[in-house]
Amino acid sequence: MLHDRVLVAADEAGERTSTAGILIPATATVGRRLSWASVVAVGPHVRQVQTGDRVLFDREEKAEVELEGRTYVLLRERDLHAVAAPRVEGGRTGLYL
Repeated sequence: MLHDRVLVAADEAGERTSTAGILIPATATVGRRLSWASVVAVGPHVRQVQTGDRVLFDREEKAEVELEGRTYVLLRERDLHAVAAPRVEGGRTGLYL
């Protein structure tokens, strides 16, 4: 990875269930919806994210790449909206917006 790039494995955008228990099909269109992904690799100039973190990003601002038969998303660090980091200690949530 070069510069401020982040390589993520996006969660599947298939069917999902609402909090009320309603099944929402993958073909349903919702306004601008952000997606969660797991960080696979980071460039040397990335400061806020580490491998293994979960990040929130906009699916419209992405570049997909296929490596060894698996599809990944390539982003810039500035395109991330939030980071859920399991490495945070002290009882804090570990979610930074």
